[in-house]
Amino acid sequence: MLLIPEDIAAIGLSLKVALTATLLALPLGFAIAWLIVFRTFRGKVVLEVLVNLPLTLPPVVIGYFLLLLLGKNGWLGKVLAETGIQLIFTWKAAVIASATVGFPLLVRSIRLGMESIDRQLIDASRSLGAPWYDTLFTITLPLSLRGILAGSSLMFARSLGEFGATIIVAGNIPGITQTIPLAIYDYASSPSSTAMALSLCLVSVVISVTVLFLHELLIKKLDRRSSL
Repeated sequence: MLLIPEDIAAIGLSLKVALTATLLALPLGFAIAWLIVFRTFRGKVVLEVLVNLPLTLPPVVIGYFLLLLLGKNGWLGKVLAETGIQLIFTWKAAVIASATVGFPLLVRSIRLGMESIDRQLIDASRSLGAPWYDTLFTITLPLSLRGILAGSSLMFARSLGEFGATIIVAGNIPGITQTIPLAIYDYASSPSSTAMALSLCLVSVVISVTVLFLHELLIKKLDRRSSL
């Protein structure tokens, strides 16, 4: 393997971006999945469409919309600029891009986990006078762990491979915003850098396999606990 300091920085940044995006999106993803599964309200279909929209849009389109929103001329970008916060062309912009692109996978997995919960358990909890938040933390959350783990793993892996939206809002600055996919893109454009590109591809494969392996171990551990 041929790895230079810039490659190691790209690997570390990719892990940092993927982990941060997953942790930040997890509470909101759980809340939205809970609303979709257990609540009936006007505009529910609209919410589902908006959540799943990033799955159908090209990542470059998502990145461009984020650029319009968070750029210096965007309404949110202007508000952030007044407070001294800059997101565009920083690693934080890469986090936002990864979280946006991977969010539908997170919500869908958690939603499937919640839909598998026996509704009689929730009805029994309510009939005993338990408030909604008590039911949420004692029944819904524990029984949704499988979906939460699956969604978190999928989103983490998707964030590691995010390219289109990231290069639009974060750029491709070595050591600052360059992640593994962006570094591979740079190497792929030069015929003399094939070995470097293959090295980063191998690192990406190893990380993804490790994430999936840990996911399977955790799922099996949960299954053993539930069978006791």
